[in-house]
Amino acid sequence: MNLSTLTDRIKAHKQNLVSIVTPPVCTERAVAYTKAYQDNEDKPVVVQRAIALAEHLRTRTIWIKNDELIIGNQASKVRAAPIFPEYTVRWIEAEIDDLADRPGAGFAVAEQDKENIHKITPYWRGKTVQDRCYGLFTEEQQAILATTIIKAEGNMTSGDAHLAIDNQTLLKLGLPGLIEKTLKHRSERDVSRYDDLKKEQFLKSVDIVLHAVQEHILRYATLAEEMAEKEPRSERKQELSVIADNCKHIAHEPPETFWQALQLCYFVQLILQIESNGHSVSFGRMDQYLNTFFVQDVEQSKSISREFAIELLQSCWLKLLEVNKIRSGAHSKASAGSPLYQNVTIGGQKLLDGGDAVDAVNPLSWAILESCGRLRSTQPNLSVRYHEGLDQNFLLGCIDVIECGFGMPAFNNDEIVIPEFIKLGVEKEDAYNYSAIGCIETAVPGKWGYRCTGMSFMNFARILLAALDGGRDATSGTVFLPQEESLANNSFENFDQVMQAWDRQVRFYTQKSIEIDCVVDSVLEQQAQDILCSSLVDDCLSRGKTVKEGGAKYDWVSGLQVGIANLANSLSTIKHFVFGEARISQPELAAALKEDFAGSEGELLRLKLLNQVPKYGNDDNSVDELLTLAYQSYIDELQNFRNTRYGRGPIGGGYYAGTSSISANVPFGASTMATPDGRKATTPLAEGASPASGSDRLGPTAVYNSLGKLQTGQILGGVLLNQKLSPATIASDVDKQKLSMLIRTFFNHHKGWHVQYNVVSRDTLLAAKENPEQYRDLVVRVAGYSAFFTALSPDAQDDIIARTEHSL
Repeated sequence: MNLSTLTDRIKAHKQNLVSIVTPPVCTERAVAYTKAYQDNEDKPVVVQRAIALAEHLRTRTIWIKNDELIIGNQASKVRAAPIFPEYTVRWIEAEIDDLADRPGAGFAVAEQDKENIHKITPYWRGKTVQDRCYGLFTEEQQAILATTIIKAEGNMTSGDAHLAIDNQTLLKLGLPGLIEKTLKHRSERDVSRYDDLKKEQFLKSVDIVLHAVQEHILRYATLAEEMAEKEPRSERKQELSVIADNCKHIAHEPPETFWQALQLCYFVQLILQIESNGHSVSFGRMDQYLNTFFVQDVEQSKSISREFAIELLQSCWLKLLEVNKIRSGAHSKASAGSPLYQNVTIGGQKLLDGGDAVDAVNPLSWAILESCGRLRSTQPNLSVRYHEGLDQNFLLGCIDVIECGFGMPAFNNDEIVIPEFIKLGVEKEDAYNYSAIGCIETAVPGKWGYRCTGMSFMNFARILLAALDGGRDATSGTVFLPQEESLANNSFENFDQVMQAWDRQVRFYTQKSIEIDCVVDSVLEQQAQDILCSSLVDDCLSRGKTVKEGGAKYDWVSGLQVGIANLANSLSTIKHFVFGEARISQPELAAALKEDFAGSEGELLRLKLLNQVPKYGNDDNSVDELLTLAYQSYIDELQNFRNTRYGRGPIGGGYYAGTSSISANVPFGASTMATPDGRKATTPLAEGASPASGSDRLGPTAVYNSLGKLQTGQILGGVLLNQKLSPATIASDVDKQKLSMLIRTFFNHHKGWHVQYNVVSRDTLLAAKENPEQYRDLVVRVAGYSAFFTALSPDAQDDIIARTEHSL
């Protein structure tokens, strides 16, 4: 593979995007949606939303810049973030004047945009998703959310997403075929029946939106033609003419070429982002549904070269980088670097007609891998499906790309996901077609309901602190579930009682998290239906239901649990130091935590806790098994609950665990007092399922062994493992072979779920923090996604710098 060459066009486009340090805000969507809602208040919300999207697509600013080959813009300016007032206006009104000053998540707001925002927000007060949620929350639920032990802000202030649509059907039928399919289902409805009357409103909305998408694409065709007429460069003139023809074709017919197919997929991806403020809208298995077009054009007819096809892919990736999202100040801390998590999955297996599974790597798999390796951008979020029969050359090709140092690709394990999905009730053919969604979570493209993960976040470290102190939250001082036992009053008779207290507290907060999820989902179902998205998820059209109403074929979700390594290490401290060796009394530990290990004696104790207690990530059963036991309490409690779609159509409707907590470990740590593992108050918690920074001292094999003891088959929301390697570690072919064998051992024998690598030196990170202007294009792996290092807040940068750097 060639991993060092970019065309001048792609290089210039990337540089233009990277140089935008403080992106703008765009209010076009907010203004259009407000007017459409006001003008159509007599109509059902689902129809209001269809009309609003159609009106916005008809009137918004469109452009073609940077000599791009794949076209389509989300907002009126490059990298501008639209405002979505139907979800929230609370934080927007409060923070709009100070957005440019936020560390790592700043936005520039023009005076006209500020004026637009202040003009439209009064209409939305009391009507937004967030307002309606708080109208339904109990006082207890509101109090728990206020403490941030459980966090669900992002679920209320933006759309759901966390899914991949059915691109295979989109390419097969095209937009006209989808319109015809919608009309067929409308003709079968008997609107004298209540259920069918409601379904008719959804199908009517789909029809409005699909026609609006067609017309929107034709707007680009007209623009490209106008630009071609004025273009003096003959080569670019020809490109614009082809772009115009491509747009006219895919507006009226299914695509016939690779360029057309990729353009249609991107247009739909883009409009999904315009329709909803959700993130983790993913492409699914792009190498499978686009490979026929790729082989036809590149290898058979040779109508385009492989190099040009790679340039088309890179143009698409840069368009993904243009898509932007603005979050509240609090929410942006849990999403450092403003990621969109637009995942592309390659590799894995496919089923033959006889039912046998074979390696699915194909020519497009290689082209996508190479295109990302050359570009070294944050988008797409590239994932590779690993399986035991994965072609070794392809695995080594993946490691060559990892060596490029931008944190991709990540690996998901077919050997875990496929059999566990089948156990849940997913049909075999669908299970073999799963893809990564967003970070590392997984679902079946085009057949899974919204938010396969990303429900409410739970702070395991704070829940443990409550279990150690009579149920009192150490940060807020509030007691939600009182208990008699406390370290401070020396009332735990043995370690088993500590585990029992943890069990009671975590089960209580688990129930509260589901209660909160139920409120949010019910409001989103009524107030923020995503129509285009639902039209491309089976079986929404035939059922006449959106994905939030139970239209999808499958529907399981997961919340995200933060700080599991801190939980393990803290329990290890209590078991070994307090009850095992009796080196410290319960009241002494309680006092040290309360005082944040103050003074020389406190610091000496902290160092002992850090260095003399077994830590998770070192293949030590005495601590690894504690985590497995403690986590099981949460997993078992989840089995008592169902989501709001249960019994309304989909297979499933339940919950499972997940550790893909993005960068929430940093703000969650900032609100967490000192913990028994020796962690100081307000410092970051461990991220994902990775060991706490600096505590994994025996190398990557020991880390893999520890993670392999987790109940990965029950953590289907993802078991996220970040590994940091020195660039010198994989510089030679021999070292790359070692890493490939390590990956195979982790996945084949230890049943690892996922792994991803940062290959960047500590010195480089420190230099980039000190001189950001010189490192604008430095990309690092944050959690289940990559981000530009200089776009991160200082706290997030420090968290990445502090991670253990391994060698093979």
